[in-house]
Formats: sequence, C-alpha cells, structure tokens
Amino acid sequence: METIHGTNSFKIESDLVSLYITEEGGHFAPVSFKLNERTVHPYALAPWMPKEVGSELPVLLKNLRGDFLCLPFGPQQQGPPHGETANGIWKKVSSSADSLNLEISASDISAKVSKNLTLRKGETAIYIEHRITGLEGNWSYGTHPILDLSSSLPGAARLSISPFRWASVYPQYFSNPADNAHQLLKIGAIFKSLEQVPAISGHTVDLTRYPLSETGDDLVMMVSEDATKDQPFAWSACVTDEYIWFSLKNPKDFPATMFWLSNGGRMAAPWDGRHDKRVGIEEVCSHFCDGVDVSRQDLLKNLGIPTTRVFSKQAPVALRNIHAVAQPPAGFGMVSSISPLGENTVKISDENGLEIITKVNWKFVIESD
Repeated sequence: METIHGTNSFKIESDLVSLYITEEGGHFAPVSFKLNERTVHPYALAPWMPKEVGSELPVLLKNLRGDFLCLPFGPQQQGPPHGETANGIWKKVSSSADSLNLEISASDISAKVSKNLTLRKGETAIYIEHRITGLEGNWSYGTHPILDLSSSLPGAARLSISPFRWASVYPQYFSNPADNAHQLLKIGAIFKSLEQVPAISGHTVDLTRYPLSETGDDLVMMVSEDATKDQPFAWSACVTDEYIWFSLKNPKDFPATMFWLSNGGRMAAPWDGRHDKRVGIEEVCSHFCDGVDVSRQDLLKNLGIPTTRVFSKQAPVALRNIHAVAQPPAGFGMVSSISPLGENTVKISDENGLEIITKVNWKFVIESD
C-alpha cells in the first residue's frame, strides 16, 4: 500500500494501465493510460489534500477523486452521504498484479459489497464489478467518475451520451445562493438536446462543450434508451485533444446518466471556488442526487423511470461498468455512437464521420451470473 494524494491506496497495473484506489472510501485515481507515445490521466483529484478537510466533513470529501460506488446514492438520515461504500474502510480480499478484490461490510445498508477491478493486457480499459450480497429492500445507487478537464480551454472538451428518452435539470436548487454557491441552469428545465439546455438567465447552454465559460455547479440527468440487439449497451464519452474517455453500462442496471458540472460554483469550504473544470459522468439508479428516501417515493413513475431497485437477501446482484480510453485521430470531434464490433472490440464514431476501433470486451457489462 502507498500514500497517494494524502491517503493510503492500493495499486494494480498492466502493460498499459496503472491504477490507485483508496483504502478509505474506495475511490480510484490517479489512473494512468498509455496511448502510443503519450500517457494520459483523465480522472480528477480534489484540489485539496485530505488533511486540509475538517474532521466534521465526511471521508467522501476528504478523498474526493476518480470513481467510487454510491450505495445508497445521495444523502441519508442514518449514514454518511453516498453511503459507507464511499466513506468506509475497504479490506483487501485478494489481488494480483492486474486485479484487486476489496470488500466492505456496510452497516448502513446491512449488506456486504465486493469491489472487483480488473485490467487486461493490451487494453486501455478498467473492468469494474460491484457484487452486493445480503441487501434487502428498495435502494438507490450509482457510480461517480469525475474527470479533470482543467487543461482544456473553455468548450474544447466534448461530452456526449447514448440516446436518451427524457432529460431534466435538477428540480430544486443544486447550488443554492444561501449556501454561498451558484448555478447556471434553470431549475427543473426539461430538455431534448444537450446542446440546448435552458439557463436561469433565459439563454441556452451547450453542455456538449466543456468546460463552460461561466462558473457554476449544476446537475442534469438523462434517462437512457433501452438496449437493443444491435445496441446492447449504453455509453457516455468525453473527447479531448489527448484522449477519448468512455464508459459502458447496461441501462437495466443504470437507467440514467447524470452530469455533475462542477465549475467553481461552490464557495464554502473545502470547495472555495477551486473545484472547477471538472465533470462527473455518473451512471445511476436514483432520483437525481436526492437521498434514498426521496428516490423511494418513485417520483418519476408516471414516466416509467425507476429511481430505486428492489434487492433481496437471497439474490446477490452484480453491477458492472467498463471505463476505457482511446487515442483520438486528428480532427476527431464529439462521439456520436459507440457500437459493438465482434465480441472484443467497439467502433467509436464521431460527429464528422471519423471512426476508430478499440479493444474492449463490451459483453462484460451485460453478462449475468
């Protein structure tokens, strides 16, 4: 174990990927990917060290970085925000050079969660499985990858996701001026395109171009279209001059994608306006970022949108995601589609008609036990 960005971390690596994950909270980052002659580091680290964060604040904020599991998603009355899975101590069960199995017995959900991370030779991908055992009842959950786009000029990075059937700005203040914060987007605004999202001021904002030129902290949620035979997974993507980052999911497991657009809109500690040019691309089964009690109210039922999942102690559940990067060719723009090509590769197409092929076992996210 090593101390990385102020906290104890496990490490795994392959020929093309090196990954650190915190013992406390299970947040992974930094992660290095080798792309030809370049090494890239897409995931964010908080602009503060853990020891700078007051003891009254949760581990979630002390170690904020990369990606972590939220179970339940959001705040809760009887436990830390985003659950013990994002705040508690993960114990190592087994490991090899390129794989790691961690486990936590979370008292807030009275269940055991195993975190399995795997790297594969010749691939710039991370295979992520969370296996949940002993959980009973309706629960919200989600992933929380945060990308650092601080080296990108305003609007230079391109964000996109697979087709969605419903989308909305968070229906309350996400960044309340009363909390020394501010946001750009209109509360509760429904939208059909990421390129035209209503703002408080009356204009529209193009969320496919990030970082935004105006400061603010905002949250939007997009509900994925169902998978089909030809498109068996859903995806999210971010394109920069250095890399294409993308994630794959089964929309049955993660019905929605949220963008947390964190661009200097929070002025209270530990944010202090310095958490900027970062974007969370979160795959969730939740009612936005609300606590599990709100998600259990099934407020989107009339739209056929689940905000919790029914778990049973007798039936373990495996939630799987893939995060990966690829080398963008010159002139590669916003990703318009990611589609399967055989069993171990995907084709990534952009808005300009350019295409690349990259190696990834996409079936991992749709396999069942």
